[in-house]
Amino acid sequence: MNRQNDAREGHEVFQWFLPAAERGDPYAQFNLGLLYKHGDAVERDDVRALEWMQRAARQGLATAQNHLGAMYCNGRGGPRSDELAALWFGRAAAQGDPAAQQNLGQLFRKGRGVPQSHELAFGWFYRAAEQGLASAQNLLGECYLQGLGAPVSHPLAMAWFRKAARQGHGQAQLNLALMYRRGDGVEADDAQAVCWFREAAAGGITVAQRFLGLAYANGQGVPKDPARAIAWLERAAGQDDAEAHYGLGTLLAAGHGSGGDERALECFLRAAARGHVQAQYCAGVMYATGRGTRPDSARALDYYLQAAEQGAANAQFSLGVMYAKGEGVPRDEARAAEWYRRAAQQGDASAQNNLGVLYANGQGVPHDDTLASYWYRQAAEQGHALAQYNLGGMVNSGRGVERDPLRAYMWMLLAAGAGQEGRRSRGNVAGRLAGTGGTWARALATRVRAARRQQKGQASGRQVSSRQGSSGQSIAR
Repeated sequence: MNRQNDAREGHEVFQWFLPAAERGDPYAQFNLGLLYKHGDAVERDDVRALEWMQRAARQGLATAQNHLGAMYCNGRGGPRSDELAALWFGRAAAQGDPAAQQNLGQLFRKGRGVPQSHELAFGWFYRAAEQGLASAQNLLGECYLQGLGAPVSHPLAMAWFRKAARQGHGQAQLNLALMYRRGDGVEADDAQAVCWFREAAAGGITVAQRFLGLAYANGQGVPKDPARAIAWLERAAGQDDAEAHYGLGTLLAAGHGSGGDERALECFLRAAARGHVQAQYCAGVMYATGRGTRPDSARALDYYLQAAEQGAANAQFSLGVMYAKGEGVPRDEARAAEWYRRAAQQGDASAQNNLGVLYANGQGVPHDDTLASYWYRQAAEQGHALAQYNLGGMVNSGRGVERDPLRAYMWMLLAAGAGQEGRRSRGNVAGRLAGTGGTWARALATRVRAARRQQKGQASGRQVSSRQGSSGQSIAR
């Protein structure tokens, strides 16, 4: 019944506008054009909508000129023409129509139908923003934030974002939240960031839903709450947000929520299909270890390779392990060395250690104690205990470096402090050094103990060189 009443009323509205439009009333022509454009009361007809908008626009009706510009811009009712769009936006903007001013600014920003000019875009955004148009206020804030058409000014960016955000503009709320998160122009404030993420998320902004979910997952600005984290990440993932799929997968793999490893793998695969590099790596880990599925070395290799080719050091390290051990592929120490090298050059400590081992033993690469010591040192200085032990052995025997028993003792102590094999071997080295170290040995030991205390608060990277994960890996092992 309500639909019948709506249809009857709509038809009556159409019949009321039609005679007035045919008599030349620009407002009636504009409204008739809207009815055809939106399919209200009549069947949608972009061609007729364009015709009525043209009639109203030619009579100088600014609103009709703006709508006509939008139809040309989007190719509705006729061929797309950025030049005609700019013409009609310009006529409406000159009359002070804020929507047209914003639209004209967008054309100048993108160089569509007019020469690209961030300065002119800024000027039109400013005019529209001054009239209170929230979307223009957000665009103006972005200009100040990015230095487009005006010098970078975080205070002015925040001021315009705030004006738009208070009007309920979702993107402005997100931008304001990000400024608080990063500390752009203000002291970083996770609580304020969460406040604005929540406003934007409630309005359906997908990225804000993801950030809010991650805030609950990590306890940034709010107490940790895995259940709420999952709820918000699910909303964002429902909009096919790759980062949300990945974040949801990490929570599920850590034992939160329902679905376990099977659902976690599904999330990783969805994000991986969209090119998310760490999701590709995590999918590889799941297949390699048989989590959420049966072990499948071939698929693990495929996902590791996808991530590695995008530059993921943890995936490059894992490929090195697979080739070094012959897991799912023929054993190939030369390929192992190549993948370790790629990861090592990005600072991956475990890859640096393993590459050092290959150089020390001449496996897959020519034997080179100097390069072995170099890569051990790169990893050891990051706190990698096994590399510290290996480097201590090289320094103690003078392989690839000048022999230095005291420094060897230091590296052994550091390795032992992390609970590695150096704990057992330290006694042998210490026994040979204790009687000869004297004051220097005691001073060195003091420095080592200070370094060990500092290490306690730092991540030491992967502790076992064959582990197929990285210090940044968030999958619960």
